[in-house]
Amino acid sequence: MARLVKNKELVNTRLATNYGGWMYCDKCSENIGYLCYSTYDRLELKYQCRCGSSGSVLLDFEDSSKMGKNCNDELIIIKNRLCCPNDKEPLLTILDKKLVSYEMKITCKSCENIYKKVSI
Repeated sequence: MARLVKNKELVNTRLATNYGGWMYCDKCSENIGYLCYSTYDRLELKYQCRCGSSGSVLLDFEDSSKMGKNCNDELIIIKNRLCCPNDKEPLLTILDKKLVSYEMKITCKSCENIYKKVSI
């Protein structure tokens, strides 16, 4: 079942599909990561690409009934994917070698935790 996007704000960024798949920097067209389609409820991502461009992504959905709850848990890495530590489901992949820095908040659809990650 397709999800209905409530907010979709892309700055200097494009997605392979409406709300998931490969993410690209608009300036250099480099792949910066992969966003899983069905495992997240909200994504806030700000990044600095190696090409010098700054970009951001804000995505959330109409069908998300929960706002999410803050937690201090860390995402775990399984096969280069950032995954929820509770159910081990992949949320997204960030290609660190393509980015100078990034900060992100992502809400897991199943456990409703909001995970934060900062890379500088």
